[in-house]
Amino acid sequence: MALNYRKCAEEIFATLGGKENVASAAHCATRLRLAIVDNSKVDLKTLENVEGVQGVFSNAGQLQIIIGTGTVNKVFDEFIDVSGVAAGSKDDVKAAAAANMPWWKRLVKTLGDVFVPILPAIVAAGLMMGLVEALGNAIPAFKGSDWFGFLDMAANTAFAYLPVLVAISSAKVFGANEFLGAVMGLMMVHSALTNGWNAAAGFEKWYLFGDGIKIGGYVLGQINQLGYQGHVIPVVISIWLMAKIEKKLHSVVPEVIDLFVTPLCTVLLTALATFMVIGPIFSGLETIVLNAATALVANPIGACIMGALYPVTVVMGLHHMYNTIELGMLGAYEGALNTWMPIASAANFAQFGACLAVGLKTRNSKTKQVAIPSALSASLGITEPAIFGVNLRLMKPFIFAAAGGAVGALFGAIFKIGAVSNGVTGIPGYLIAKNPAGYTIVLLISAGIAFALTWILWKEDPDEADRPAAVETVPNETAITTEKGTVIQPVAGTIIPASQIADPMFAAETMGPSIGIVPTGETVYAPFDGKVTMLFPTKHAVGITSDTGIEVLIHVGIDTVAMNGTGFEAYVEPDQEIKAGDKLLHFDRNEIKNAGHPDTVIVVITNGADFTDIKKAA
Repeated sequence: MALNYRKCAEEIFATLGGKENVASAAHCATRLRLAIVDNSKVDLKTLENVEGVQGVFSNAGQLQIIIGTGTVNKVFDEFIDVSGVAAGSKDDVKAAAAANMPWWKRLVKTLGDVFVPILPAIVAAGLMMGLVEALGNAIPAFKGSDWFGFLDMAANTAFAYLPVLVAISSAKVFGANEFLGAVMGLMMVHSALTNGWNAAAGFEKWYLFGDGIKIGGYVLGQINQLGYQGHVIPVVISIWLMAKIEKKLHSVVPEVIDLFVTPLCTVLLTALATFMVIGPIFSGLETIVLNAATALVANPIGACIMGALYPVTVVMGLHHMYNTIELGMLGAYEGALNTWMPIASAANFAQFGACLAVGLKTRNSKTKQVAIPSALSASLGITEPAIFGVNLRLMKPFIFAAAGGAVGALFGAIFKIGAVSNGVTGIPGYLIAKNPAGYTIVLLISAGIAFALTWILWKEDPDEADRPAAVETVPNETAITTEKGTVIQPVAGTIIPASQIADPMFAAETMGPSIGIVPTGETVYAPFDGKVTMLFPTKHAVGITSDTGIEVLIHVGIDTVAMNGTGFEAYVEPDQEIKAGDKLLHFDRNEIKNAGHPDTVIVVITNGADFTDIKKAA
């Protein structure tokens, strides 16, 4: 059955806490991306159960609702129409979401924004490097050939000039001129400088202000003639400063000379700050951090801990910071390996194992439809759908996946599994894994433990399992009789007197003679031949009039107007002619229950004063 895009959009919007709680909205190929002002106002449980929603998760300050390719754009159009929220771009949503994030999350997000765009270049270089090395080991004669020399040069380019890539990407993120950023990146690996990987062999120094100004053990005005190959953090900070300088100069330099004064002063000032202060200080700090990270994951216990914690950092949106660590590992020296990648792969593939177990074991069709594709995605290294759509929501599978990731990472550290690049995990990780056989064992251990624990120990909540659809029959019991005709019971269930209705107004029969029905069915049928006179926009109530003049209000649930139509569907429209037994409304009793409302159906004769002889079934 085709998805009702309008209904899906309405039900999504009803869970978001109102228009004022949605700062911006956009969509990508598969997801609605919403910047939410106050996440506490979002009814996540109801949102996850909206028909058409395959998963929900928050990432980088955005609420991302997985709907699917070819469908999300149609739901998005309806969402914009329903909500009145202005459509924006993905960048608009990112900016709005970032504004609500704490500073440390904004910092991590910025690093992600810098490094994610350059991953294709790094991955391509790593793949080529692994292929060239494999061919050289398999064919000794090839290692001395011109082809080997050419391909080896091509493979190493991205790593040798990594600061240039980082500088260009940073300039784009910070709003600076990208070509000035490229100049700064090239300057930091200039051939006039000693290659950073050869620092141990010694290097010369420049003294720009005589012997310099000594501050403790630091000499201001001294520049080490040393390149920054393999470093990334000093580059990012330098370009951040460059962007600040450039923007300030644009604001104060007269337009007539801005074209040449601003770029000249920007590059000169940034270069001085970079080589005298930023580079020496932050390259040293970066080296300390990288050495600590390398030592941590080289230690089996440390790797085990990080394998367990990795998915937690994904939930917190911190995982993009690992790109910095991986690039630093790869750039530490020629031929260095990325020993962080096996940890990420173990953690991600464990999420695949747990999610797959849920998909195979669950009896809930919606969960199964979400879990199986999400498991496939996780096996390819994209774990957000599995984590947020399945494992974290059910919690136990998430914990079991953390256990699997911990053991897999432990094995990877013991057998010193590494990679020649970064940016991919899971099955695609074979393209960059240094030891494919060992990498296979890491994946099997991680997924196997997570799958087994989930399969054995996770038990589905009975309320989550699909119940066989009840076969509803049109009720034919008399609910109310008058001298002008009969009102048939409109919904299957037990009739109760008005006094037992959990609403003072209906219990007092303020609107007219009334009965309540504790429903067993979920469909409201026409109780006589007549006409629809009124349909509430939220579809929880309908007014009808019989051909003989009996005016009836059928109200589903108590205070269900607050549900804004979620869980309700109308089969009729105002002024539509109806026959006894025609379907009027459908309601989801579980939705009403989850929203915290009684599901009693109330039947009221609103023109009771026109009758002298009214008899009620209860």
